[in-house]
Amino acid sequence: MRYRRFGKTNLNLSVFSLGTMRYLTSEENARQTVYQAILQGVNHLETARGYGKSEQYLGAAIKAGLPKTRSQLYITTKIAPTLDADTMQRYIDESLTRLGLDYLDCLAIHGINTWEHLHLIQQPSCMQAVQQAVVDGRVRHVGFSTHAPLEIILAAIDTDLFEFVNLHYYYFFQRNAAAIALAAQKDMGVFIISPADKGGLLYTPPPKLQALCQPFSPLELNYRFLLSDPRITTLSVGAANATELTVPLSVSDRTAPLTPQEIAVMQRLEATQENTLGSDRCSQCNACLPCPEKINIPEVLRLRNLTVAYDMTEYGKYRYGMFENAGHWFSGMKANRCTECGDCLPRCPQQLDIPTLLQDTHSRLNGRERRRLWD
Repeated sequence: MRYRRFGKTNLNLSVFSLGTMRYLTSEENARQTVYQAILQGVNHLETARGYGKSEQYLGAAIKAGLPKTRSQLYITTKIAPTLDADTMQRYIDESLTRLGLDYLDCLAIHGINTWEHLHLIQQPSCMQAVQQAVVDGRVRHVGFSTHAPLEIILAAIDTDLFEFVNLHYYYFFQRNAAAIALAAQKDMGVFIISPADKGGLLYTPPPKLQALCQPFSPLELNYRFLLSDPRITTLSVGAANATELTVPLSVSDRTAPLTPQEIAVMQRLEATQENTLGSDRCSQCNACLPCPEKINIPEVLRLRNLTVAYDMTEYGKYRYGMFENAGHWFSGMKANRCTECGDCLPRCPQQLDIPTLLQDTHSRLNGRERRRLWD
């Protein structure tokens, strides 16, 4: 296991962190998962008030005894922003009680996903309680998690209220590259959310993608893309049980720069996408937005890019099925809402036939509806 400085918090975190959203089948399963992660060098455990019994189970695991002492572990929980300082104070205390802790190493404001959320945390009432918790020692460091569009993430970073950020960024989703750069410029810790799952369902890749990534696995290549970037502190491993730790932690010492062979594979992937999609390839410039029907056109067409180029159909269906079913956590309407108004067409520098591509994406990917795991 390698360790990196978590930005201005100065905490030295393992490059893999245990996310505790998926270990909820039983308290014993949670305990075993936490124990094995720590035994293999993980020193950062992340939970959230909104993850069902996750805080309670993590608290029970800590109480039962772990391979490291409390001072050798870093615990983060996440709490959604509130309008009322007293409510936020109560939420912090309730999380500490469930975890059985006197203090949190890190508290993340959970889900700054909209301009309204950003406005809320800039009001004195919400952050007053958080800042009081820092003053009295119940919280040591404050950050935020986000599933927001890039412009909101950049604005949240620019508030200078936070020491770290949890966000999406992967080989197959590089739209938040500017947020990584700005966070590094401000010496913020960077925590990457769900690189195996939301990064492409890379633990069950399609045969075409597997072949293109040889001699590496797609998951290994994505981990290397992230671990080779010194601006990124740690990656989430949302293991459902202890056995799911094996594959990600097997690369936890591979933080060196990308090798020529790895770069060549990534170039092969890029060339395949260009050649397969041709003039239908969306460059993800976002110039098509806003859409009058609130369709997240770049994300819809990103899923189409991956489906057509790499046969990542199951991943495309998984993410596309979240539209209209996950609220602000995955915003946007489905592509069949397009009225062919044409607003997007003159804005597209590639002159894509966006309405036709939206219709094609919907026909390829519309399957059963999905919701967030803990809903």
